[in-house]
Amino acid sequence: MRMRNLDLNLLLVFDAIMRERSVVRAARALAISQPAVSHALNRLRHALKDQLFVRTPSGMLPTPRAEALALPVRKALNELQLAVEGDRFDPAQADRRFAIAVNNYAAVVAAGAIIAAVRAQAPKVRLTLVPSGTLNLADRLDRGELDLAISARALDGERFASRRLIEDRFVAVLRAGHPALRKKLTGETLVELPHLAITSSGEDLDFIDAWLRARKAERTIASDVPYLSAGAVLVQSNMVAILGRKLALEFRRAYPIEMRELPFDASKLQSVMSWHRRFDDLPAHRWLRDTIIAATSGI
Repeated sequence: MRMRNLDLNLLLVFDAIMRERSVVRAARALAISQPAVSHALNRLRHALKDQLFVRTPSGMLPTPRAEALALPVRKALNELQLAVEGDRFDPAQADRRFAIAVNNYAAVVAAGAIIAAVRAQAPKVRLTLVPSGTLNLADRLDRGELDLAISARALDGERFASRRLIEDRFVAVLRAGHPALRKKLTGETLVELPHLAITSSGEDLDFIDAWLRARKAERTIASDVPYLSAGAVLVQSNMVAILGRKLALEFRRAYPIEMRELPFDASKLQSVMSWHRRFDDLPAHRWLRDTIIAATSGI
């Protein structure tokens, strides 16, 4: 087919369905009706002579042709967005969406401050925060399905830029009234106590085991739970969890827990924002990054 025969607005619909994997969510993201999205998709299917998306129980599954089109279309739309915006971006008038992948730490510690800061400056901007645990962040950023990723470390590859947002330290967390709180926390105490491991943290706690191994000791992992269960489990047990201090402070708002410093120098915990360098000079993207940096500077 020839480009002059294609309504380029259909590519916006294609890109939205590719990102959302849902006609309903694509319509919401584009601020148009669901029938309008379905009609546009049917027109694009006819023009390209391909089904493009197949409905499945888990969402709209792209065909191989759609997969091949996704990155070129996303790149073209990014370039067009940059050309249209020029060197100006007015957050007070902006009406658009940004997709950000966040790990569990950032979801608990930073999400509230980020959303509040964005809403204060750009009330019509929609932030979509998605859990990063099972995502291939590099691939999603390459494809333009994510604007930013906030994780424990910078992404590898020269095509990505990064900025550290938060630095934290690990602490031991126990329920209020725990018998171990009556004395100073020692390495022996860490060996004696049952440990609660966090399955969804993605944080490297090997430094604890290495420190204990050097003293011919090891800790006992009694249970493994996701982040969201940690507070509730700790307050109903005599287990100890090793968590970032800022995250523990957030948990303490909801649960009667206490923190103790570890009896040795621990690795630092950090939260890093990464993005694709092709967004470096996009005014809207630059505004979003600056807003997030400012919002997290006081955490």
